This record gives sequence, C-alpha cells and structure tokens, in this order.
Amino acid sequence: MATATLRPTAPAARTAILASADWSFRQRVREALTGLRWQVREASGGAEALAHLDQAPAETLILDAWLPDLEIGEFISEFEKLHPSVDLVTVDDTPARRNVIRSPRRNEVLIALRRGQDSVAASEIEPPAVEASSSPIALKGEERTSDEAIRQMATSRGNSAACRLPEFIGDHPAMIKVSHRIRLVAPHRTPVLVEGPTGTGKELVARALHRLSTRSSRSFVALNCAAIPEALLEAELFGHTRGAFTGAVQGRVGRIEATQGGTLFLDEIGEMPLALQSKLLRFVESGELQRVGENEPVKVDVRLVAATHRPLAQLAAQGSFRADLYYRLAVFLIHTPSLDSHREDLPCLVSHFLARQAQRGPAKSLSAEAMRKLAAHKWPGNVRELEHVLERAAILAEDRAEIGVEEIEFGESAQTF
Repeated sequence: MATATLRPTAPAARTAILASADWSFRQRVREALTGLRWQVREASGGAEALAHLDQAPAETLILDAWLPDLEIGEFISEFEKLHPSVDLVTVDDTPARRNVIRSPRRNEVLIALRRGQDSVAASEIEPPAVEASSSPIALKGEERTSDEAIRQMATSRGNSAACRLPEFIGDHPAMIKVSHRIRLVAPHRTPVLVEGPTGTGKELVARALHRLSTRSSRSFVALNCAAIPEALLEAELFGHTRGAFTGAVQGRVGRIEATQGGTLFLDEIGEMPLALQSKLLRFVESGELQRVGENEPVKVDVRLVAATHRPLAQLAAQGSFRADLYYRLAVFLIHTPSLDSHREDLPCLVSHFLARQAQRGPAKSLSAEAMRKLAAHKWPGNVRELEHVLERAAILAEDRAEIGVEEIEFGESAQTF
C-alpha cells in the first residue's frame, strides 16, 4: 500500500507578510507593494506575523530590524522551522537564514522596501526640545540627566512615539521606560508585579503584556482582590465543589482555572488575606490549584500579573504580606509613574480624552486658562482623575464648544480617586 506524503502548502504568489512595529513604515512599504500588484498582510509583532503565516501561505515575509514582542534571532529560528518555503527579506537585505529561499519577485520587494525607507527618512523631523523655563509642566532640570539614557533609548529608532505602546499616551522617558519593560518581558512566562499609585494605568500594563505575549489569543481575566469579600475570595479564585460551603448549591470553576492558557491579572494583590496568600503561593510555584472542597489538585497553565498601589516590599518586611509570595510575584517589576512626575504629557493626555469624548458627543476644546488651571493641579488621582475632571467639565460646558476655566472643578472628591 502506497504511503501518503505530506507536502508543504504552496506559498501564495505576490502575497507578503510585513512585520514591523512602526506603523508609518508599514504604510509606506504597503503602498509601494500594492502599486506592484502585491497583497500585503501587516503584523505589528513577531507573534502576529507567525499567526498570519499559519492562517494562509505567503510568498515573502518582510522583517524589520526590531520587533516589540520577540527577539529577532529567536523569531528567525522559529520561522525557519515552521515556514522553510517562504522567502525572508530583512530591512537591510542581509542573509538572515541558513537555507536561503529566493522569491522570483524578490527584487520587487527590495524596491518597495527601499521606497518605504526613503520615505520614512525624508519625513523624519527632530522632536523639539522642552525648555524647563518656558513651560509650567516641563521637566525639572535635575531630572534631565538621570532620564537622558532612557530618552536616547526611546529615540534610537527616530522618535519616542515608535517605542511607546499604543495603550499609553505621552513621550516622557518614564512612560517610554514602561513600554520598554513591557516589550522585554511580554514574550516570557515570568510573573510580573506592577506597582504604582492609584489611577496610573496598572491594568493597561497587564493588558499590554497579554497582547504582546504568545497567549494573546487566549483569555485575559482581571480580578480586583479588594472588591470581593474575604469569605468569598478563595472560592472566586480557586473554584469550589457542590456543597463545599453554605450556599454552594453547585460546583463552580474559579477565575484561575477559567484563564487556562491565558493571563490572570490580580489587582490590589496587597489586600489579599494572609491565609489565602499561602494557597496562591503554592499555585505560583507549582502551577497546581485545589478547588474548595476537593482534595485532588488541578494543573493549570496561567501567566500571572499582579498589581498594587501599596509598597509590598515594606509590607513583606513588616510581616503583613508574605515575603515568599512577594519574591515570587516580583520576579519582574514594572512601575507606573504618577501623573505629577510626567506633567509634560498633560497636553497630549487632555487631547486624548477630549477626542474620546467627542466620539460620544459634540467635540470640545479647552481654553488656555483652563489648561493652565489643569497644569497647576497636583493630580493626586493621576490620569484617572484627569479623565474624570475633563468628563465633568464637558458636561458643565453644556452646548459650548470650548471648556472654560470655570468648568474645571476638582473638589474634595479628588482626594478619593
């Protein structure tokens, strides 16, 4: 009996996958290839590019020199194993693989790539320097030296916007550093602890980590440990069997088990009771959990991201948080800065929130006096407080197109964000 032979799927003629984190670069190369009658599928990272190739064949993969989620060498190694019949073209056209595959239309790709690079080079503009003496929300002079290394890292590809993740607004070095650390750790299984004041976007960090990870196609589950009564938190996390406690009329899968293959975000981890911390520690160390009322452990593959506005290291030293759990959660730390520490981002944050409000109602602008009032505020509630202040101001402005200084209200509620 004849043995069937598996043959690789033939690559689609004149179809290219374009993998780059730079949207403007992708746009220019796509336009050039489209003019040469190519079909282009874009990917902002390595995982997305591999997913495109899994879904449908392509003749060529165009690879930028940097990816936000995967190291280039690791990506090429994986690509070689999975897609040996696809031509790989790098931005500098260097031999990137051992078994070189040449597309019959490779020269067309190289022409489009050069056009894209030339267009990007011609359009790059040096960002203006921020003078500390000319703006009430400029960087403090003593902060500039310590931030210079981060700023140079951020601008190494032309401008800081290319390094900032789309989840975040503003190009202050502290915010670029957050994006950089997310990109570094996202492809790994490493637990991440996000620390920062309330209202600084810790859940945005967790969602960005999930989006850039290899788990992005699976579930992202968020749980606020401070929002669930202590008596119910264990069952909520680990699940329970029928009759495990009074009121448990049927069994239930917990949040951890429901996140199988995905990312679990535990917000306000510092509020978790000490007794429950020991059970979470066992899960973090072994990947096994026990439902309430059940003796058999369940193996679960979940990436854990925790967040807190409290100083967990100090709490661990004082004994009010388990030190062993802290060190397991804080394998990789990301700090979200207060708005007061990156005040130069205030104008672009204001523009972002006003544009978002314009999607739900009439577009409104901000008067110069109103902007100065915002710039003088200390922002104890950080970015979340700013969003709420602008939402309230838009309502108070009624049908007026411009928000004036009288509509900017902070009030006592600003202390409770």
